[in-house]
Amino acid sequence: MSKLSRDDLMNLETYAEQRAEFRAKVMEHKKNRQVMIGDHCTLYFEDRLTIHYQIQEMLRIEKIFEADGIEEELGAYNPLIPDGSNWKATFMIEYTDVSERQVALAKMAGIEDKVWMQVADFDRVYAIADEDMDRSDDSKTSAVHFMRFELSQEMSAAVKQGASIAAGIDHPAYTSSVEPLLPAVRDSLSADLV
Repeated sequence: MSKLSRDDLMNLETYAEQRAEFRAKVMEHKKNRQVMIGDHCTLYFEDRLTIHYQIQEMLRIEKIFEADGIEEELGAYNPLIPDGSNWKATFMIEYTDVSERQVALAKMAGIEDKVWMQVADFDRVYAIADEDMDRSDDSKTSAVHFMRFELSQEMSAAVKQGASIAAGIDHPAYTSSVEPLLPAVRDSLSADLV
């Protein structure tokens, strides 16, 4: 997938005019790009469209219209667009109760290294997490992590041919899996691969 450039983005005025329609399109697209693993963890798979929306929203919220500011946002978010041999996702640990979340995060230190994807009968592919910065230490983990799942050519080819995909977590404090992913999610993730 090609990265976004300034030419791909709408200026603030145009985005204000088209935001409702663009947002509806992205929200519909995102329905097939998320996988809930157990009751409290979700993978939100990113692609060019989801990142385009994220950048437009950041520019709008921060009222960024100068070239340097736009380039900074592109630099921050473009790495989250899949490269054709991988899936990239925002991983969120979600608890509505703040104190319950704090207790859970303390128990889940290192969970970001225990999230996996699996194509058919191939070996599990564990996430390469937080390449931009550490979001975990010995005492707790963050509620948000950025992940990359790097696939072999054989795995990518199998997905393109309709192979099933599974996802899961095998951390001592949180073990769960989804096998197989829904066909619409599988097909959406297939589009990320070359």
